[in-house]
Amino acid sequence: MMVAGILKTKGYDVVTIGPDVSIAHVTDVLAQHRIGAVLVVDASERLLGILSERDIVRALAKHKAETLAMTAADLMTRDVRTATTTMTVSSAMEAMTKGRFRHMPVYDRGALVGMISIGDVVKMRISETEHEVDSLKAYVAGAA
Repeated sequence: MMVAGILKTKGYDVVTIGPDVSIAHVTDVLAQHRIGAVLVVDASERLLGILSERDIVRALAKHKAETLAMTAADLMTRDVRTATTTMTVSSAMEAMTKGRFRHMPVYDRGALVGMISIGDVVKMRISETEHEVDSLKAYVAGAA
């Protein structure tokens, strides 16, 4: 199964913000969309970074209330690992696990087309495994 299959199931919506957006506003965006991360893009929609709820919590622990006045550019992760629609779900899972991150933007032919989370990847892997088990059960039952 490819990452494209995840997007086909979950949708292609991507929430983006500008680098100058305050963290106070970012928390509103995350809550409004019920998501764990947003992509930070410039005016031409070029990816600059990713900002997750984890990044915000760590900053709150360090900077306390001052965090809310900081900007997305201040806290975002700049070295963003991306996926393509043709990447296997297993490869995406491996990259996320090894890199210890939970969100990955997805590109197709150089264009941003979606974002997947570790939850999306695990859900797809469980579905694949269940399908394999059902197929093996049917094979064994037919062979008996």
